[in-house]
Amino acid sequence: MNYNAQSTVVRSQQSVLETNKLLRNTYSLLALTLVFSALTAGLSMAFNLPHPGLIITLVGYFGLLFLTTKLRNSVWGIASVFALTGFMGLTLGPIINAYLGLPNGSEIVMQALGGTGLIFFALSAYAIKSEKDFSFMGGFLMVGILVGFLAGLGAIFFEMPGLSLAVSAMFVLLMSGLILYETSQIIHGGETNYIMATVTLYVTIYNLFTSLLHLLGAMSGDD
Repeated sequence: MNYNAQSTVVRSQQSVLETNKLLRNTYSLLALTLVFSALTAGLSMAFNLPHPGLIITLVGYFGLLFLTTKLRNSVWGIASVFALTGFMGLTLGPIINAYLGLPNGSEIVMQALGGTGLIFFALSAYAIKSEKDFSFMGGFLMVGILVGFLAGLGAIFFEMPGLSLAVSAMFVLLMSGLILYETSQIIHGGETNYIMATVTLYVTIYNLFTSLLHLLGAMSGDD
């Protein structure tokens, strides 16, 4: 009995150490990719590069995401993560430039940036501190993101600004849920690869920021 109890304690301690290591690696890599993405966005803004367009953005994103998934268990997976986040930074630069060109564009960008940071850190801290299992949200989030993605495409192709705003509001809620879900997955062993965890959280932050930009721009009357 004592041996079994000791074995259970050891396994529990090992599990905690592995979880802490996964969290540390994930947030360290996430911080680096966010900085790199900010640099590529800054370069895109400095050189006033045009937005590559919807098709190139989607092909580049899904192509690099597929590559990262294939390489997630090797050192090349890290290089692929930086390629993905750097590319997304390049696509973000022209969007930020467009908002900065508005009369109160600087305020809109800073509010979106601050709101993104506040939501991410608050929900991440809650998921870690509470240790609640949010795995039940997985199916709902998957369906919601798919519906939102298709609705977003429809809003672009059919030029429906009202639907576009609704999609942005929907994505703010979905990305908030995804932060809770992915952090919970890391804590409870549902996600064991820090590269994929980093990609998920990065995409969440990217979508949250752009959605808040759109909503704040519309509320200010300048979008």
